[in-house]
Amino acid sequence: MRLPFELPITPMLAKSVPTVPVSDDGRWSYEPKWDGFRCIVLRDGDEIELASRGSKPLTRYFPELVEALRSLVPERCAIDGEIVVRTGQPGQERLNWEALSQRIHPADSRVRLLSVQTPAEFVAFDLLALGDDDLTGMPFGHRRARLEQALGHLSHGDPVHLTRVTSSPAEAQEWFDRFEGAGLDGVIAKGRDTAYTPGKRTMLKVKHKRTADAVVFGYRVHTSGQGVGSLLLGLYDGQGRLIPVGGIAAFPMATRRALIDEFAPLVVRDDEGRVPDAATDRSRFSANKDTSFVPVRPERVVEVAFDQMEGHRFRHAVTFLRWRPDREPTSCLLDQVDRATAYDLAKVFTD
Repeated sequence: MRLPFELPITPMLAKSVPTVPVSDDGRWSYEPKWDGFRCIVLRDGDEIELASRGSKPLTRYFPELVEALRSLVPERCAIDGEIVVRTGQPGQERLNWEALSQRIHPADSRVRLLSVQTPAEFVAFDLLALGDDDLTGMPFGHRRARLEQALGHLSHGDPVHLTRVTSSPAEAQEWFDRFEGAGLDGVIAKGRDTAYTPGKRTMLKVKHKRTADAVVFGYRVHTSGQGVGSLLLGLYDGQGRLIPVGGIAAFPMATRRALIDEFAPLVVRDDEGRVPDAATDRSRFSANKDTSFVPVRPERVVEVAFDQMEGHRFRHAVTFLRWRPDREPTSCLLDQVDRATAYDLAKVFTD
């Protein structure tokens, strides 16, 4: 593939900040933060590669997107963006991370089937190369203008989209509040005069954070063999069943060792004092992984911070905040978890 810079190229990254940044000189350009697979589309004639943030390309997993890009993006270009999948009835659409993650499958037949059942779309937000021009050294404001020109022919029904931008921090805050209900992740701020810096955290990101009280029902041993690797969390449904919702994995080593002693009295054992075999549900992602855990009596309540909840599970690993000895485990209910107000994804693309 012949493009005006050396390949592979690493995406520019973002560092977290607590609030939408504001400046007196209007230096920031704001965008919605999409929750999908980061991807740089590389095209040289008929050759198209979907380059991931990691080392493995995404091209083979999204054949329908490759075909769409062949007719919708310039003949030679590099475009930074996000691969997403949306589901839901018209008027109630949202991003679906679970459906997107299922697209990564080793079987070609499954890939082809899912390309029809859950077709992917591409949201473009930066232009790195066009023809023989390397645009990475240009200010973002210029790159954005060239991107709008390059994709100005797109229509609402196309599976390729140009993300919206604003220079207004107030509008960015409104997006932060509204678009979460459509499955978006927050807001990104880019310096208007900033060059594209591969692999560096030049952008800023503001992500949603909420808290919830959950029940510890087990733990996994750390890979070192010493201490707790992760605590497994559950919430009760309307029928009184404890539903697994995620886990906490980030602990200092001293805390990991202390947790073993702390949970020792709660470990579930059989009549002979042995810990019974227990495992979480296996999926194709964990088929070759050890999903066993040490079950404990569901008596400890912990308050955690999380960003999103999708279905009955926390979208990402959660953060430990504090123990809640004042809470009854049975009072930790799924339907009491704070969720974003639903918002139609189509409006994010079209309004």
